[in-house]
Amino acid sequence: MLFRKVCSSAKFASSQNQIGIPKEDSQGAGLKQQGTKLRSANRNHGHWRIFICHFLLICLAAVSSRAHRPPHDQGPSPGFAAELSGSSTEVVQALNEVLEDQIIHGTHVFDKEPTLTGATVAASTSLFEPWAGPGRVFYKIRKDVVAPRHFRESEDMGTIAVRYVVTSAGEVHTRIRIDAIFVETAHRRRHASDGTVESSEFKAIQEHLQAIQFAAQEAADAKRRRDSADLVRQTAIRQREDETTRLAAAQSSVQDLEQRISAMRHEVERRVKAPGADLKSAPFRAAAKVKTIAAYTEVVIVIVTPHWYGVETPDGQRGWMPVDQLEALP
Repeated sequence: MLFRKVCSSAKFASSQNQIGIPKEDSQGAGLKQQGTKLRSANRNHGHWRIFICHFLLICLAAVSSRAHRPPHDQGPSPGFAAELSGSSTEVVQALNEVLEDQIIHGTHVFDKEPTLTGATVAASTSLFEPWAGPGRVFYKIRKDVVAPRHFRESEDMGTIAVRYVVTSAGEVHTRIRIDAIFVETAHRRRHASDGTVESSEFKAIQEHLQAIQFAAQEAADAKRRRDSADLVRQTAIRQREDETTRLAAAQSSVQDLEQRISAMRHEVERRVKAPGADLKSAPFRAAAKVKTIAAYTEVVIVIVTPHWYGVETPDGQRGWMPVDQLEALP
């Protein structure tokens, strides 16, 4: 309305300039000079009105252009970016758990329901421009939300979309970027998050990552304890096997020694034949008898001659016995 009034005034001023005033009256040049000044003042005033009209036209065009600007042309949220202490595999695992929890963290609709559920995982969404940078991209959306909290000036029904970009920053560090946006269903107006949604999503991912790392550490500790117990058992088994081997070797040595002793006994010992024989004081049949040795008495040979053995009896007495009265041990 103001634009029409200003333009009408400008047209009226222009028409007045066209009517003009006589250059001179019957009196001469004096009237001519006054008419010239009047026409000049009216013409300057009309030019100012035309300038204001054009200025308002430009302003209205700019407002109209901004009102009809496509959603992607309006300023996006600065988003949230931070590094996590963990490999990209661990971070993606934690992110997948958050994606599957069906919650948009950091926003709600009703004060009595502080958690906004019903979110779903999406492979892509038109609410964000296609991601052209590095990293893996994930999306979570929640449709049919009415005026969600922590989205600037949100007063209508629309869809919340959250984008996550995961980039490896080394073996044990991973960078994640999170952006959240609310887009009205009817007017397609975009409402940027005030940062609460992004920071809350990051906190949820961080908590899941810490739980994953704690579980992995617990599993590693349990495995280390099992390995230690297995090592103790294996060491004990090896020790028993070694002891068994040493015992077997000792027993073998004893048996070998016994066999050798037995062989030596067979070499140096003899047994008196039945019905017994006399122990002589010298290797002659006419020599004096020391004592009579009972049959099967074992004696030790200490001296060997072709026909006589110098022997020692079990009670320590020594003497001579004919070779033909002694026999080998059984």
